[in-house]
Amino acid sequence: MNDQTFSLQPFPSTKSLPNLKIAGNIIRIYNQLDICYMLKGDLKEIALAYPYGEASYAQRLVEKPTVGIAPPSNTRSRKHELWEDTCFELFVGIKDSAQYWEFNLSPAGHWNVYRFDSYRQGMQEETAFTILPFNVQNQADGLALAFDVDLNKIVSPVQEIEVAITTVIKHRDGEVTYWALTHRGAEADFHLRDSFIVEL
Repeated sequence: MNDQTFSLQPFPSTKSLPNLKIAGNIIRIYNQLDICYMLKGDLKEIALAYPYGEASYAQRLVEKPTVGIAPPSNTRSRKHELWEDTCFELFVGIKDSAQYWEFNLSPAGHWNVYRFDSYRQGMQEETAFTILPFNVQNQADGLALAFDVDLNKIVSPVQEIEVAITTVIKHRDGEVTYWALTHRGAEADFHLRDSFIVEL
């Protein structure tokens, strides 16, 4: 068991960011990987799609009419290009191997997993996962997303993994900021293997 806390940093930008903080914890127990993201701060500047059933779209508009939100979907499904909106992400690589996986989790409940042979090469949808349940909770001072995944579908329990924890934040004005444990490139790039700095 290896429980670690984390705090994400935005890629250096000239944009004036809202008062946001993204932190959480990650743990691997046997071959189950659990992660919790906590997005805290003034969320009214962020474009968020809320999960179906937590609060109706109309209620949200009445309660916080300035919040940039999308109408919710009534199905939690696999979707492509979730990174074009606010999206919590996780990259998992096998130690001493170029292969890795990208997990995308939308606050609306949509998800996807991609497999790569090496840096941005051989991208394929990972069919080992047909469902990827996770929970999103709206809190007084932010939003929490909790996710657990059975790594046995892709990784042996004896294999060490290296993880990058990232988040894409889309602002109401359409600008996007990129958050990660570390930024190792001249541009924001979550796929750089030397940014997979959590070892589990």
